Amino acid sequence: RPIAEMQFIDFITCGFDQIINMANKMYWRVGMPVPIVIRGPSGGGTRGGPFHSSSPEAWFFHAPGIKVVVPSTTYDAKGLLKAAVRDNNPVLYLEHKLLYRLPELREELPEEDYVVPLGKAITRREGEDMTILTYGAMVHQSLKAARVLEEENDLEVEVIDLRSLTPLDREAILESVKRTNKVLIVHEDTLTGGIGAELAAILAEDLFEYLDGPITRVAAPDVTFPYAPPLEEAFLPNADKILDAARKLAAY
Repeated sequence: RPIAEMQFIDFITCGFDQIINMANKMYWRVGMPVPIVIRGPSGGGTRGGPFHSSSPEAWFFHAPGIKVVVPSTTYDAKGLLKAAVRDNNPVLYLEHKLLYRLPELREELPEEDYVVPLGKAITRREGEDMTILTYGAMVHQSLKAARVLEEENDLEVEVIDLRSLTPLDREAILESVKRTNKVLIVHEDTLTGGIGAELAAILAEDLFEYLDGPITRVAAPDVTFPYAPPLEEAFLPNADKILDAARKLAAY
C-alpha cells in the first residue's frame, strides 16, 4: 500500500495521466484495486507564489474512481490518513501547508488505533440560522467568522467540515441546510467549477423549497495565484470576506 508524497501539490500535474487514466480506472478495467495514497501539501497563505500554492481538488473531485480527503485538524489528519491507507481505492490526501504552522492545532492524540471514516463530515459548530459548508484551512476561517457573527449579530451559524470531498457526506449536508434554510459555501480554490458549484447544484436539486435565500459562495477569484503578499491577501478567502457574505445572506 504505497504512500506517495508530492512535495507540493502543484507538481501533481506531472503525474496526471498515471492518476486519472490509470490508477483510478484499473479496478474498472481488470478488477484489480490500486490502494495508493497520494499526499499533497496544498493551499496558500505561506508566500509560496503561483507554483507552490494551488488547491487542485476540483480536478480530482470530477474524476470517478479516486477519493479526495482534506483534513482540518491534527486528529483528523492522522485518522483520515490511516483510513486512506486501508482503503482499496486511490486516495488523494490534501494537507494544507498553513495548518502545519498553526500552534493551536497541536494536540495529544490517542495512543490506541483509530481512523476517521472516509465520506463522513463533522459539525464543528452548531447553529440554527445558517450553515457554512467548508473544508481544510477554511474551516478555521469559518469558525472565526461564526464566533464574530454570534457576538456582533446574534446569529447562530452552523459550520460543517466536509473532511471528505469524494465521497461527500450528502446526508450531513442536506440535514443541516434543511434545518437552517440558508447556506454559505466556503473554499480556497477558485470560484468557477470549484467544489462549491457541485454543492450548490445538490442543494438546488434536493432542497430548493427549503432555501430562504440564495446559495452563496466565498472562494478565490478566477485568476492565477499571486506572489506579492498584498495581492495574496486580497486573493485568499478569509474571515472578513466570510463575515460580509454571511451578513448579506442573513439579511436577505
